[in-house]
Amino acid sequence: MTKSLTKLWLQGFKRMMSGVPKAQAEYLKQVTKPKPKRRPRADPVRRAAKRDAPGAPEARESLVRPRTGAWTKGQWTRSYHSAPPVPGRLVNHLSYGLYVPPKVAKGPMPLVVMLHGCKQTIDEFAMGTRMNVVADEHGFAVVYPEQSKHAHAHRCWHWYDDRETAGLGEARAVVSLVDSLIAHHGVDPERVYLAGLSAGAGLAALLALNYPDRFAGIALHSAPALGEAHSGMTAMDVMRRGVRRDPIALVDAIVDVAHYPGMPAIIVHGEADRVVAPKNAEQLGLAFLRLNGFVDRTGAWTAGAARETQAGDAQIQDYSMNGRCLLRVCRVAGLGHAWAGGDEAVPFHSEKGPDASEWIWAFLRDLRRRQPAPARRVAGR
Repeated sequence: MTKSLTKLWLQGFKRMMSGVPKAQAEYLKQVTKPKPKRRPRADPVRRAAKRDAPGAPEARESLVRPRTGAWTKGQWTRSYHSAPPVPGRLVNHLSYGLYVPPKVAKGPMPLVVMLHGCKQTIDEFAMGTRMNVVADEHGFAVVYPEQSKHAHAHRCWHWYDDRETAGLGEARAVVSLVDSLIAHHGVDPERVYLAGLSAGAGLAALLALNYPDRFAGIALHSAPALGEAHSGMTAMDVMRRGVRRDPIALVDAIVDVAHYPGMPAIIVHGEADRVVAPKNAEQLGLAFLRLNGFVDRTGAWTAGAARETQAGDAQIQDYSMNGRCLLRVCRVAGLGHAWAGGDEAVPFHSEKGPDASEWIWAFLRDLRRRQPAPARRVAGR
């Protein structure tokens, strides 16, 4: 019955079509034709990430802006850098995002290298920290190197493993990317700064120890202490407890401090951090006191001045020499393992505490890279 009714309806429709003008007939065909189902439009950030995956032509760049919580005004470029090969890998592609603000001062522009933590993408890191918004206001560029899932399933940097095939190779790739930006994007080689969260802060510290001549200052947020972790298991132990040995002795075992040019540092840590224990911040502070010449190998004070202040929920310790603050340690009450003053909609970022991105830039902006010869690593390390 249903089939015969459908047949009669189609016959009547054809007769009707034969009696109308051609233009109307075409219209009736269009309105009676079933519409194909439209596929949902892919998220532009995911589409950019897929297009710019390793193996895609380097010239294909995205101008998609990261969702930073507030629209930024500059240019966001997604691409990858062909870094120097590492043992066992002939091709070493480092994905990255580069943000250039709409207005910069005349001459070369400063650059902040932002290193994300585990289980983060660079789009999430840019959105959560809002560093690009700060860049718009102050006129500096920001680059976000991105760890590959092929290198680590959770996108963690191998900060604890200073072999060429792991952390040291990753550090060299970041330095190569910075060199490329200096050569081709008008970056000021005297004003390149490092900043990182958690594992990204660990890699930033590794860069500061091995390439102190390339960076003018460093910001470490929720960072593990230096020198004792050399595997995934020992890294977890350091994160939970801090280092078991003297932090100053550990730094002296890694770096020839007598020839180290110094590295101004700001350290930010939450007192409620259950992933990287707050003790790590205290130990990092001791290590950078040693690296910046405040204490000798025994921990005895040799130069400079210390001052403690309070700003809202943050307890701040400043260490200055010749009128310059070379080390600032900020402990934020109630803050867990998250970027202070960030976008709480993004994991590992919290509205608690001061705006860490603003604080970090305020500390770094007047620093210039020192020029002495790079430090020599201790034999066997």
